[in-house]
Amino acid sequence: LPEPDKTVTDVQLILSNEKELVIGTKKSHILYDKDGQIRVKTEKSTEVMAKNVEISYNQLFVPLGKNSSITFADGTKVWVNAGTRLVYPTTFVKNQREIYVEGEVYLEVAPDKNRPFIVRTDNMQVRVLGTKFNVEGYSDKDDFEVTLMEGSVRVASRIGLGDTLMLKPDSKACLQKDGRLKVIPVDDYNPYRWKEGLICFRNESFLSIMSDLEKYFGVSIVVENKNVLKYYFTGKFRQADGIDYALRVLQRDIRFKYERDDENQIIYIR
Repeated sequence: LPEPDKTVTDVQLILSNEKELVIGTKKSHILYDKDGQIRVKTEKSTEVMAKNVEISYNQLFVPLGKNSSITFADGTKVWVNAGTRLVYPTTFVKNQREIYVEGEVYLEVAPDKNRPFIVRTDNMQVRVLGTKFNVEGYSDKDDFEVTLMEGSVRVASRIGLGDTLMLKPDSKACLQKDGRLKVIPVDDYNPYRWKEGLICFRNESFLSIMSDLEKYFGVSIVVENKNVLKYYFTGKFRQADGIDYALRVLQRDIRFKYERDDENQIIYIR
């Protein structure tokens, strides 16, 4: 498959025939109907694209600072977070539905007892029949997690010892470096509200919050003021309010200044 151009700051939909659609809006939704027709809906317009004639693979790449969602012909909906690559077949085959994820997605899988839905990452595989869950597996980070909100899923490690387990609601499976899977209870679903346009955090370090802001606003943040690193925060921001609003809210609690280099998309914390 052709690699998406990760220097592009817009969402890219790359079809199996290598035709590429660049989506310039911050939010978008891609809809596949049962006839194979593709509709790309943005805040400004709807574009109808040609049917996929044969089974091959399409790609959706969502850069930092953007988000998108896709509804497959079977009714399954996938919300695609910033910095994520999603690879999926033009048409699901008769015995299973399978996609590949590099990044973070939230799924609401349409039930189909004859066709399990499989999500693959570089290090894990998740198998379901119908459920709601979040998969996080960015290639540039060590964290690989599956969080289950509803239903049940089978999670399998693809590295090391190749651990496998059944996950129950209100819990998440975290991949360890040796390939084992560790189950942790989940009592706060706010972090998964990114699909609603919210950045939520609980007892998170300043540096961790800056990392979130980098992802959701597509900028680099350089922290020069080391005094801020000792602080932890709980709260939420709306992505629509912008990064300046988020930084000004944080300034109410701790003392720091920030300077923007808009030409190079860098923010300095001083």
